[in-house]
Amino acid sequence: MSKRDYYEVLGVGKSADEREIKKAYKRLAMKYHPDRTKGDKEMGEKFREVQEAYEILTDSQKRAAYDQYGHAGVDPNRGGAGFGGGADFGDIFGDVFGDIFGGGGRGGRQSRARQGSDLRYNLELSLEEAVRGKSVEIKVPTLVACEPCDGSGAKKGTKPTTCPTCHGNGQVQMRQGFFAVQQTCPTCSGRGQIISDPCRECHGHGRTEKTKTLSVKVPAGVDTGDRIRLTGEGEAGESGAPPGDLYVQVHVREHNIFTRDSNNLYCEVPLSFTTAALGGDIEVPTLDGKVKLKITPETQTGKLFRLRGKGVKSVRSGSVGDLMCRVVVETPVNLNSKQKELLQELNNSMGKGDEAAKYRPKEKGFFDGVKKFFDDLTG
Repeated sequence: MSKRDYYEVLGVGKSADEREIKKAYKRLAMKYHPDRTKGDKEMGEKFREVQEAYEILTDSQKRAAYDQYGHAGVDPNRGGAGFGGGADFGDIFGDVFGDIFGGGGRGGRQSRARQGSDLRYNLELSLEEAVRGKSVEIKVPTLVACEPCDGSGAKKGTKPTTCPTCHGNGQVQMRQGFFAVQQTCPTCSGRGQIISDPCRECHGHGRTEKTKTLSVKVPAGVDTGDRIRLTGEGEAGESGAPPGDLYVQVHVREHNIFTRDSNNLYCEVPLSFTTAALGGDIEVPTLDGKVKLKITPETQTGKLFRLRGKGVKSVRSGSVGDLMCRVVVETPVNLNSKQKELLQELNNSMGKGDEAAKYRPKEKGFFDGVKKFFDDLTG
């Protein structure tokens, strides 16, 4: 079966420039792509036909041979340049569909050196350090650009050369009929270059291991889970590529007095029986020192007292949280006989039954609820 004219396949004239050819190919390839045609055999043949035409007409040497000799000029069975001789489908799809599928195209293939890896450092801080901020020095083992060869991997005074196997592409293709399998070049391991005289310091890798000492400025108000990014302090890239970043991951240790929730601090304050009943002033801790807290009479366990502005200043908004003091009424222990008599006298003075309810309203409310529960259960 004779092949159709490549210009006819793409629907362009013989004077069409590369931009027109790419535009036509994109339109037809999207139309006949297997993902859209659901395995239709006829559409699949048209898709391959369009690919073949595009590959020939976007290669200046193959196009010239085709224009002069027709299909014979590019047919490998007739000694021509041949469609099977080097079609790079990665380049085709990278150029035409890069904006859709995120392909790097030829530009990406020419820059094979990979950016250095990002690193993470776990930094543990006390609550006080996290709230106030501080500068800390950290030691980070990493890969840095080799100084003698300036990261090239080649001995000083020499340069890497283009790989003769892949011609700088970093990848080679194995073909069987129309289909091609692309794989990393075994000669240069995908770099596109080879080093005949490697640097003695890094043995051709372009990077060496080093422990860097860095100063990290921890802003006031950081909390567990926050990250501080140090741009360019990660691993050095390959063959002079940009380095990665270092992320300092913050973890705040538990405090023996305060618990943090966002920008607020919470603490539990023991309260004497008499102060809870009569009221008074007590001293409570804050991160800035002791302050007085006024306790209202008849305070019950669990009541929260708010000290405004005694919390944490937000690292993002700058607003300052509060300190929430939860009081816990402490029952007296280790009483002597006299103290026990006084407490019993106090209890007797409150009376019994309904008379005592005005002194212990929660107790009466609870037992009234219990009585109603059992009445409903048996009634």
